[in-house]
Amino acid sequence: MKIDYIELPSTDMQGMKAFYGAAFGWTFEDWGPEYVAFSNAGIEGGFRLEKDAPPRGGAIVILNTDDLEQAERAVVEAGGEILSRLEFPGGRRFHFADPTGNELAVWTKT
Repeated sequence: MKIDYIELPSTDMQGMKAFYGAAFGWTFEDWGPEYVAFSNAGIEGGFRLEKDAPPRGGAIVILNTDDLEQAERAVVEAGGEILSRLEFPGGRRFHFADPTGNELAVWTKT
């Protein structure tokens, strides 16, 4: 089996759409007030409305880019918070928090 769909919790649907649209060019389709599907992300997914921000420390969605510095600027300009940066054999990445507090990462090959 393969991963088919990703859902991220959201405490602010409009904020999530604004952030991911500005930072990564994702597009959206509203499915009522509690669910928004996203496209143009490499895999289909959605945001589901939650009352509380999710705890950190679970699985991390990692995005890929050819230009890590540009991706980091886009995340910051869209309102994301950079949590950490690291280098490893064969690549570099940074972790960030989105408007709801979900932790994701962006990586590139060196």
